[in-house]
Amino acid sequence: MIILQGNKIERSFAGEVLFENINLQVDERDRIALVGKNGAGKSTLLKILVGEEAPTSGEINRKKDLSLSYLAQNSRFESENTIYEEMLQVFAELRKTEKRLREMELQMGELTGIELDQLIQTYDSLSETFRVAGGFTYEADIRTILNGFKFDESMWQMKISALSGGQNTRLALAKMLLEKPELLVLDEPTNHLDIETIAWLENYLVHYKGALIIVSHDRYFLDKVATVTLDLTATSLDRYVGNYSTFVELKEQKLLTEWQNYEKQQKEIAKLEDFVQKNIVRASTTKRAQARRKQLEKMERLDKPSLGQKSANMAFHSDKTSGNIVLTVEQAAVGYDGAILSEPISIDQRKLDAIAIVGPNGIGKTTLLKSIIGQLPFIKGEAKFGANVEVGYYDQTQSALTPSNSVLEELWSGFPTTPEVDIRNRLGAFLFSGDDVKKSIAMLSGGEKARVLLAKLSMENNNFLILDEPTNHLDIDSKEVLENALIEYDGTLLFVSHDRYFINRVATKVLELSETGSTLYLGDYDYYLEKKAEQLASVEQAVEVESTASSSGATDYQAQKENQKEQRKIARRIEQIEGDIDDIESRLNELQEAMLSTNDVDQLTDLQKEIDHLSHQQDQLMEEWEDLAEQLERL
Repeated sequence: MIILQGNKIERSFAGEVLFENINLQVDERDRIALVGKNGAGKSTLLKILVGEEAPTSGEINRKKDLSLSYLAQNSRFESENTIYEEMLQVFAELRKTEKRLREMELQMGELTGIELDQLIQTYDSLSETFRVAGGFTYEADIRTILNGFKFDESMWQMKISALSGGQNTRLALAKMLLEKPELLVLDEPTNHLDIETIAWLENYLVHYKGALIIVSHDRYFLDKVATVTLDLTATSLDRYVGNYSTFVELKEQKLLTEWQNYEKQQKEIAKLEDFVQKNIVRASTTKRAQARRKQLEKMERLDKPSLGQKSANMAFHSDKTSGNIVLTVEQAAVGYDGAILSEPISIDQRKLDAIAIVGPNGIGKTTLLKSIIGQLPFIKGEAKFGANVEVGYYDQTQSALTPSNSVLEELWSGFPTTPEVDIRNRLGAFLFSGDDVKKSIAMLSGGEKARVLLAKLSMENNNFLILDEPTNHLDIDSKEVLENALIEYDGTLLFVSHDRYFINRVATKVLELSETGSTLYLGDYDYYLEKKAEQLASVEQAVEVESTASSSGATDYQAQKENQKEQRKIARRIEQIEGDIDDIESRLNELQEAMLSTNDVDQLTDLQKEIDHLSHQQDQLMEEWEDLAEQLERL
């Protein structure tokens, strides 16, 4: 069933068209990823779909009474409620029904006869409505959602006004999930979430019963959740069935086909035009030339396929080769003001290793990087660099940039002896060309600042790069270019990232930080997840065994009673099976005798069918008897 439809949508600003001729359809249970270049208008299109902005032209049709929730990139709400009070508001009507049911229960003790019967009937009907609406589970739902978004019970009585911006946005998303609208529209929902919470959200959305439209730069997230991908361009919204990775493959195939068709048509046009030019003035061939000209006039010419915006051309190289040992950290502790975040931490990094550091928010990942480069002291331990190691550092806060500098000045001040033409060429490789290099750093977007920092880093030619969230602010295309550059890099990498797709492509090892220190996994992110799952299963099994052992003394008498009860139950069933088998054998003997005493074909067929049926039944009973006998022996 269609729940939302857009027809011929256009959005213009000051006469400039952002996008036009946009058509889309959203069905129940659709899982849609909306993708496109930065600046394509993805967030604007979402606002038009949910009614926060009006299209310049075109129309949006929604199902009558469609329930819809929209999470903007920086959604937040003002409230004087506590966290738990705000979540309870989602179930205000349900709680009224619950109060009415409690009142009816009290009334039942005061009524008799017909009045009581009528009240019980009303109560039963209302109670069923309450159950279907989730009345018996809403408190558990609140607990599950809040815990999933890292709001543990100790925070539930906090005032919403006291939350940080990131916490407020997380709570806004939590409330939307509790509301369970028919259509959930999410613009960058993984912002402000750590890897663990993103994984929880993925699993929740995979099983979500409504429809989803999601804009996200997290390709791993889109791969897990989306089943349809919509690619937004200035003149179209192309639909691809599949997740993000499938979309990339299909789009590449589509572009290749479009180029082949375009080139084929261009060759045909050139051939026809050449024929017309050579033969139009010759009397013997002029009619054929005129026919070719008409063919050219009627031909529907294909547009030249667009390659889209130019991609960055990032590259990193090292001037020197480091020794085999690059970084050593032994039994270290990191934190602030004596408060330890993680301990003990050990790192033995060798040349060409690409180690990704992962762990929950607040565990000290950035703190560890700053301690390694000497910006913060270790609480315990120290970092030792190997021979000929030259370190380059990418700071996610972008604090090393000078706001008053132009883009050109920012790089030139770092490398004053480099010719201007070389600086401009490097900036061009990172998508700063023409007047872009005159822009001040203060006026740049987060993504543009990230590209300036990466351009500076690429000029240092270090052999050991330490990167703190290098993909923050980058669009998907720039992320992929950075990934390829780092994969080709001839040095050593140590980086923090919450982009699991990026980790999977770049990392050769994963270092997990926790309160109890560091654990190294010798593989990419998927390998890390696989090993974590194995460890969790092993721990759960050990806990189960321990729990069984520890409770055996207290429940020994009860266990013996249960054991004896099970023995009696199995013995009775065995006795019943033996009786059934005897009955079947007797009947089989009768049937065999009956077959010997008749020559009627129909009767023989019926007798054989019954014999086959009883023989099959006998085999099943014998198998059950053997299984039960083994169980009884074990008991």
